[in-house]
Amino acid sequence: MLVLGIAGGTGSGKTTVVNQIVEELPKDEVTVISQDSYYNRTDQLTFEERCEINFDHPNAIDFELLISDLKKLKRGHVIEQPIYSFELHNRIAETLSTNPRKVIIVEGILIFTNKILRDLLDIKIFVHADSDERLIRRLKRDVSERNRDLDEVLERYQNTLKPMHQQFIEPTKNFADLIIPNDKYNSVAVDIVRTVINERLKDDI
Repeated sequence: MLVLGIAGGTGSGKTTVVNQIVEELPKDEVTVISQDSYYNRTDQLTFEERCEINFDHPNAIDFELLISDLKKLKRGHVIEQPIYSFELHNRIAETLSTNPRKVIIVEGILIFTNKILRDLLDIKIFVHADSDERLIRRLKRDVSERNRDLDEVLERYQNTLKPMHQQFIEPTKNFADLIIPNDKYNSVAVDIVRTVINERLKDDI
């Protein structure tokens, strides 16, 4: 089993890189775990209080559950991956049954901030994009997919996302085995990752 960690700032293109890697692998050989599924439960908070949560701080992530689920997958067990609603700012009751595979990809902006989780990753990849490009991508996503107001997104970016990126996310590039510039489609870097994965899969046969 090969476990990849793919991190990078919000809007850096992590999901695009993950999809580019997954597209070239047999569907029954790869499992993806998203950090976004593991935001803490907020049942005890009102909706207004949930809206004030700093989702770009490591304390917003249930690392204990994420680490536990990853360890279970590595032992060959099926997990029930949480499903998080960005409209409700909370997990929903349903879960996603997730099977162990030869390749496990863990992706999220904060996954390299936790040493225990980092130590479970065989290869650590950081996806880098210019801050202006990341802001544009974030705006498009939050307005179209998460029903956010434009002013709300800009305010959150200026007051929360940008300082959190500088404090917690950008420094974790130092933990990466590979940094992928993603201001445009980077086929060479993605091909290198695919080659490493395919070689490892051959060794496991």
